[in-house]
Amino acid sequence: MPKDAISTTVRPYIPAEAQLPEMTFRALFMGVILGMVFGASSLYLVLKVGLTVSASIPVAVIAITLFGLAKKVGGKDSSILENSITQTAGSAGESIAFGLGVTMPAILILGFDLEISRVMLVGVLGGLLGILMMIPMRRTMIVDQHKELKFPEGTACAEVLKAAATDSSRIAAGESIQKESAAAQDAKRRATIIFGGFGIGLLYKVLNVSFKGWKDTPGVEFGAPLKAGSIGAEISPELLGVGYIIGPRIAATMAAGGVLSYLLLIPMIKFFGDSLTVLVSPGTKLISEMGPHDVRSAYVLYIGAGAVAAGGLISLVRSLPMIWNSLSAGLASMGKGSKAVSTLRTEQDIPLKWVIIGCLGILAVITVATPLHMNLLGALLILVFGFLFATVSSRLTGEIGSSSNPISGMAVATLLFTCLIFLLMGWTGGQYYVTALSVGAIVCIAASNAGTTSQDLKTGFLVGATPRLQQYAILAGALSSALILGPILLKLNDASTIYVPAAQVAPGLTTDASKLDRTASLQGPQADTDHKTYKVWQKTDTVGGPAGKYLVQDDGKLAYLVDPGINGNYHTRPDGTEVKKYDAPKAVLMSYIIKGILDRQLPWTLVLFGVMIAVVLEMAGVASLAFSVGVYLPLSSTLPIFIGGGIRWLVDRRNNKLAHNVALTEEEKQSAGDRSSGVLLASGYIAGGALAGIIIAITAGVLTNFDKAMNNWAEHSNPFYEGINSDALSMLPYAVIMVVLYWVAREKKQA
Repeated sequence: MPKDAISTTVRPYIPAEAQLPEMTFRALFMGVILGMVFGASSLYLVLKVGLTVSASIPVAVIAITLFGLAKKVGGKDSSILENSITQTAGSAGESIAFGLGVTMPAILILGFDLEISRVMLVGVLGGLLGILMMIPMRRTMIVDQHKELKFPEGTACAEVLKAAATDSSRIAAGESIQKESAAAQDAKRRATIIFGGFGIGLLYKVLNVSFKGWKDTPGVEFGAPLKAGSIGAEISPELLGVGYIIGPRIAATMAAGGVLSYLLLIPMIKFFGDSLTVLVSPGTKLISEMGPHDVRSAYVLYIGAGAVAAGGLISLVRSLPMIWNSLSAGLASMGKGSKAVSTLRTEQDIPLKWVIIGCLGILAVITVATPLHMNLLGALLILVFGFLFATVSSRLTGEIGSSSNPISGMAVATLLFTCLIFLLMGWTGGQYYVTALSVGAIVCIAASNAGTTSQDLKTGFLVGATPRLQQYAILAGALSSALILGPILLKLNDASTIYVPAAQVAPGLTTDASKLDRTASLQGPQADTDHKTYKVWQKTDTVGGPAGKYLVQDDGKLAYLVDPGINGNYHTRPDGTEVKKYDAPKAVLMSYIIKGILDRQLPWTLVLFGVMIAVVLEMAGVASLAFSVGVYLPLSSTLPIFIGGGIRWLVDRRNNKLAHNVALTEEEKQSAGDRSSGVLLASGYIAGGALAGIIIAITAGVLTNFDKAMNNWAEHSNPFYEGINSDALSMLPYAVIMVVLYWVAREKKQA
C-alpha cells in the first residue's frame, strides 16, 4: 500500500495537514493526574472482585468537562487533539492496576513482604515494555486492518471526543460552527451525568463507612435444614456500577457461582462434616466448630481456585486460533511497520531504533534489578512471553474489546510454563517463587498495556491525532501511574492488616531470635498502641501454629502473627474492630499455581473438584470463567454485581421497546446500551465509590480515634447500623442509588 493510500479510504476527523494544539503541558498533566485517579480506583476494584472496567470514556468525558470549565474562567479553549492526549495518558493507569492487582498480592499470600521497590519496578517495566512492543504493529493493526479490527472501546471513545469538539476543532475538520449544537449539548449532558455519579458514589461511601451511617454488608445466616448457608451483599456503589456495565448475563453468571458456594457447598460440607471427630485436611479444626467463613477458608477457596484456573485455561485454549492468527499477523507487520516512513503528521511513530533500544534497556534492568530476584532465563522468558502476549492482546482487543480480552488467562499460562521450566531446572526454593511471579507480573502488565495502547491509537487514528505524540503520552501516563500504584497497594494492605496476638494462635511457641536479622514494627491502626521494633520470623510450617509472618521479641517469644489486609484470615482486631479484607481472587490463583507446582503443597483433591465444576459448565455450554470467579469470591461481592446487571436488564428491556430502537439489530441495541447514560452514571459510581474506599483505607491509620468514636456511636444509637432491623434499614439508602441509576438510564421517547 502506498504511504498515503490510507488517506483516500479513511478520512480522520482532523486532516493530517491541519495544525492544532496537541501535546500541551496542560493536556499531558491532566491526563497523568486522571490516570493516577482511575488507576487507584481500578486497583481497589481488582483487589475486591478481580476485575476492572475500561477508563477511556470516563477519562475523555472528564477531560472535556474540565477544559470547558477552564475556558469559562478565562482559559484557552481545548482542541480535540489535546483531549485525545489527555485521554491517552489517562487510560494507562487502569491497565497497570489490573496487572499489579492480579499478581503482586500473591507475594503476600506466599508469605513474603510486599516491598515497594519490587512493586514499582514491576509496574514501570511491564507498562513501558507493553507499549514499546505494540508500537511497531500500529500500522498493520490500526491502519491497514481498520475494517477488520474494530477496537470497540477505542471507536466509542473517538465518537465521544468528536461529539464534544470545540469550535476551533470543527473549523479544522471542515464543519460549520453552530452555537450550542446538539452534539455540544449532548457532551455537556454526558459530563454532568458522570460527575454526578462520581459525587453520589463518593458521598454514599463516605457516609456509609466513615460516618457509620448504615451497615455496609447486610446479610443473614440460615439454620437447619440449610445450616451454615448464608446470603449477604456489600451494598457499595462501585459494585453496583460494575454489574451495570458488564451486563446481566455475566453478572448473573458470577452471582450463580456465589450461590453454589454459599448455599450448596458450605452447607453440604457442614452437613457431612458436623458428626466427624477427626480433622479433615487442610482444615485446622473440627468442621463442627467451624462457621461459614471457616469452611470457606479451609475448603471452598481451593475449590474456587481450581475452577478459576480451569476456566482461565479453557478460555485461553478457545482463543488459540485467534492467538495464532494474531501472532502471525503481528510478526508479518513488524517489517512493514519499521520500513514505512511518511511525512504525514498522522502517520509518524516513535522511530523503531528507539523502540528496540528501549526494550533492550528494560530487559537489562529486569535482569540486574535485585528486588525482582531475576536471572537470565527469567529475562528471556519475559522477552518471549511478553512479545507473544503483547501481540495477541493487541489483536484480541481489536476483535473482541478490552473487557473480553483474557489477560489473566495469559498470565496464568505464563506462570504455568515458567514454573514447569523452573521445576525441570530444580529451582524450587522460596527465592524462585518471587522470580516466577515477577516473570508472570511483568508479562501480564505488558499484555494489558499493549491492549490499552491499541485502543488509544485507534481513537487517535479516527480523530486525526499524531501517533508519535500519543505514544509519548501513554508512556508518561504509564510511568506516573506505576509509581503511585505501588504505595497505594501497600497502604491498602497496611490499613487492613491485623496483628494477631501470638498467644491466641501459637501459645507457648518460641524461636531462636539470634538467627533473625530482619526487623519490623506495627503498621496501620494498631501502630498507635505498640511502637516497639520486633524481629521478623517467616514460619513455613504449621507445627505449633499457622504458617506466616511473625513479629518476635528479643528473647524469642512470639508477639504477633501478621495477618495481611490482602487475603488475610482474621477479621477482628484485638480491640474488637471489624476489618474488611481484600480477597484478590486472581492473585490467590497465581500463588496457588506457584506453590502447587514448585512445592507441591496444594490440596489437589479440592482443586480438582473445582476443575470439574468448570469442565461440567463448559460441557453444558456455559462460559465457566465468570462462574468460577463467583465460586471463589464472597457472595456479598457478587450479589450487588448481580443487582447492577438486573437494573441493566430492566433498562435495556424498556429502552429497546421504544419506537426509535425497535428496528435496530441486536448488535446495534447492545452498542447503544454501552453508550447510554446508565453506563456513564455507573462509571461515576465506580470512580467515586472506589476512590472513597481508598481514601477511607489510607486515613484509617490516621483518624483511628474518630473511627472508634463513630463506631461506638453507631453501635449504641444508630438503628441503621446495629439492631434487629439494621439489615433491612440499611437497604434503604442503597435502594435510592439503585432507583437513581434506573431513572437516569431510561431513554426519553423521541417525537
